[in-house]
Amino acid sequence: MHFVAILTDKDDGLPVRLENRPAHIEWLKETGIAIAGPFLNESGDMCGSLLILEAEDEAAARAVFATDPYAKAGLFKETVVRPWRWAVGKPA
Repeated sequence: MHFVAILTDKDDGLPVRLENRPAHIEWLKETGIAIAGPFLNESGDMCGSLLILEAEDEAAARAVFATDPYAKAGLFKETVVRPWRWAVGKPA
């Protein structure tokens, strides 16, 4: 089963995001995240993230998302995790 995390940065989060970005990218590679990318604000600055992960259940997905260096650094003001069904395209 797949799960989507929609993560919204704190209003002043860009410096935290930039500081932790290299560790976050490495984490993405190591955890098997199927799809990931940042949301952009009107200025084109990163302001949140979308992550899709295959996991046994929501608790397992949340446990993985909690290990993200961004989450550990306190970047997010909101985290939404929802089950998701792959319909079109191929997993990475």
